[in-house]
Amino acid sequence: MALGKHDVRVKYLAGKIAERLGNALVAPVVSYVPEGSIDPPTGHMKFPGTISISDKIFEQLLESAARSFKLHGFTTIVLIGDHGGYQADERLVADRLNREWVNRRVRVFAALEYYKITQGAYVEKLLSAGAKSNEIGTHAGLADTSLMLAIDPSMVRTDRIHAAPKLGAADGVYGGDPARSSAELGQIGVDMIVNGTTDAIRQFIANQRRPQ
Repeated sequence: MALGKHDVRVKYLAGKIAERLGNALVAPVVSYVPEGSIDPPTGHMKFPGTISISDKIFEQLLESAARSFKLHGFTTIVLIGDHGGYQADERLVADRLNREWVNRRVRVFAALEYYKITQGAYVEKLLSAGAKSNEIGTHAGLADTSLMLAIDPSMVRTDRIHAAPKLGAADGVYGGDPARSSAELGQIGVDMIVNGTTDAIRQFIANQRRPQ
């Protein structure tokens, strides 16, 4: 799996979600996110090439972006994250701004359904389609790799998928096996993420009571 997977994936999927909504714009992707502490290094910071920022800075960045969108007239601001490490940050920012703007027409939605689908419903669908639990993985396994093959196959080193011996942690594959990955399996996930997130956003909007 090539570097930059999350940026490519969320840009593509957010674009598809916006198309389905019919009245949304996609902001530039935020590339710098919490990846672990720097000193001492934890999480992904143990791997060369990783850039991290603190949760506090990330939340301030999201909050400033949301305030900018509010200034320019947006009334529903949606936060989407492609990685599990900062889902809680998105929720905190949304909750904080919604409390502050309770008497305003602007609302912020942390679309956590986007990531939940990749970890739950999509995995179950793959298993029902014949995938094995030890193939799914948490990074660069069958689920992750299939999604990228459906979205941008240039991000996948297909020459190594069938390499022997089986790919492992040293190759960036965690707890899975990408050997049977395919764009067809990935498209299942694409459709589920786009449809599920779109429905969640529409439901959020429908549930809001806003000052006139």
